[in-house]
Amino acid sequence: MVLTLVQSAPSPSAAPLLDVRALSLGFGTSKTRLLDGVRYSVEAGETLCIVGESGCGKSVSSLAIMGLLPQGAAHIHEADIRFRGERYDLNDMAALRRHRGADIAMIFQEPMTSLNPAFKVGDQIAEAVTAHNDVSEAQARDRAVEMLRRVRIPAPEARMNEYPHQLSGGMRQRVMIAMALANDPALLIADEPTTALDVTIQSQILDLIRDLQAETGMGTIMITHDLGVVAEIADNVAVMYAGTIVEAGPADAIFNDPQHPYTIGLMSSMPRLTGPRERLTTVPGTVPTVETMPAGCRFSTRCPFAQPVCAETPPQREFGRGHRALCHFAPLDDRLERSA
Repeated sequence: MVLTLVQSAPSPSAAPLLDVRALSLGFGTSKTRLLDGVRYSVEAGETLCIVGESGCGKSVSSLAIMGLLPQGAAHIHEADIRFRGERYDLNDMAALRRHRGADIAMIFQEPMTSLNPAFKVGDQIAEAVTAHNDVSEAQARDRAVEMLRRVRIPAPEARMNEYPHQLSGGMRQRVMIAMALANDPALLIADEPTTALDVTIQSQILDLIRDLQAETGMGTIMITHDLGVVAEIADNVAVMYAGTIVEAGPADAIFNDPQHPYTIGLMSSMPRLTGPRERLTTVPGTVPTVETMPAGCRFSTRCPFAQPVCAETPPQREFGRGHRALCHFAPLDDRLERSA
């Protein structure tokens, strides 16, 4: 019997798959917005990489999209989001549950803490199928075997009956991918999917995600701080700092012509494989906490170009091809020429 999965009808192709026009939120009683005006979009078949230091808000923004932030603790100040051209309401928990796992799926950073140790991996994948489709248990298990085979796990019928602790780290991550893609979602969010894996397995996991993306045409948001991964797989890049997207655009523009001081600092910190060995460049200072968040530009306390005007909210500067930076002095080439 053929298993037919329930999928939403696609919206007009002109609309991005996911369009985050503005996302701001905070936690607890603090009035400071942990995420402030986050903005990005991803098209079907496209890979968007969100990069930045640990604690900058990359994972929080994605958990908010998935509706997985703790209710009562997280407070949404602003959320103007569209999915397939339709309004995506972060306060509608019932709608978020319908989307989560069916239209939008997520691979988490550490599969050992994301998989339930008390259940066999096949049962966990089958549960993801039955949660969104009117199918029998046997059909769901057939789909689980199919997905394990699809993510290139050998002997999938046998692996179905194993527990997470019986699998290697790479195998567990493949199980997470199988579970995420079991309902053929339109969008996959991968949160540091290669962390804690050795280099060979990292490459295999990235190749697998790219191959599955090519097969299904899904959009992918990759959350990472590994610029090597970004250079390898990204179509577009969004650079996040202290809860804001400070620069975004095509990958080649971000790597070859960065226009925000923080992006330049990130790129300069990458070790070179060729040429003379030099001390790596560092970004001075530390990321501000919620209590010490500066007014205006959040990077102003660490920026070599900071001026009194940086105490005001910087404008969004556009450079064409969707390349934009949140800085008073962009394009920086002009400022460097004036100061030379």
